[in-house]
Amino acid sequence: MSIHSAKVFIASFLFSVSLAALAADISGLPEAFDAGWQGQKTCELLYETDEVRVGRCSFPPGIGHERHYHVPHFGYVLEGGTLQITNEQGDVQVAETITGGTWSTSEITVHSAINVGDTTTRYLIIEPKPESH
Repeated sequence: MSIHSAKVFIASFLFSVSLAALAADISGLPEAFDAGWQGQKTCELLYETDEVRVGRCSFPPGIGHERHYHVPHFGYVLEGGTLQITNEQGDVQVAETITGGTWSTSEITVHSAINVGDTTTRYLIIEPKPESH
């Protein structure tokens, strides 16, 4: 797939989601790219337009991502690892991410995470730019 085709695919995926239909309570929470861990940034903005942004998040062992929200997004795992994720309802799960793996969401999600493994995990997040920007 060419870079142009990939851009078209990602844009089509992201903008096919109706942001008006999203219902998670995000009041007072930071967006994923603004959240960090104990005052330190864990995500770096790599690319941004008026419509979309791409970030790279890195979590060494013992480092996490404070409670935050994501608008509908697509993720790509650069380096796999083991994350303990606590969702909006307080449910906890341990997730193994595999290098080259992907995921996507079609709604706003709220969670926190911490790397409970012994390797650094990194991934890219591609999302429509929130309307507040």
